[in-house]
Amino acid sequence: MAIMTAQEIMDLIPNRYPICYIDYVDDMVPEKEITATKNVTINESFFRGHFPHNPVMPGVLIIETLAQAASILILKSPRFYKKTAYLGAIHKGKFRAMVRPGDVLKLHIEMKKVRSKMGIVEATATVDGKTACSAELVFIVAERKEKI
Repeated sequence: MAIMTAQEIMDLIPNRYPICYIDYVDDMVPEKEITATKNVTINESFFRGHFPHNPVMPGVLIIETLAQAASILILKSPRFYKKTAYLGAIHKGKFRAMVRPGDVLKLHIEMKKVRSKMGIVEATATVDGKTACSAELVFIVAERKEKI
């Protein structure tokens, strides 16, 4: 059962179609960890060009999906609520498996450090329990420029 729906996610983060990739949040311990889901479908616009006759989710979009899940975790914190989290760095990024249409991408984010305007998370994306991508992501949190 989802604890946050797609609409609740869009109320929190600024991403919108076609680049809002989180379908729902499965579980969350505020300021500690989150598990979210991205259902990968053949209807994704990026599959038209990556790659015809061999559709594979681009690695950079897997990282973006992890970053969106991390943003939800960060922005649910009272001190960062109603702000925007920007991706500042990607460390130790590794791609271990291709993500294809029909896959259910499970995103697990664990908060490692939080400072006044930044955070560091460990991020892992899995399909059927197997790691597809892992990385350490650094975020910079800033005031929101416009209302969502």
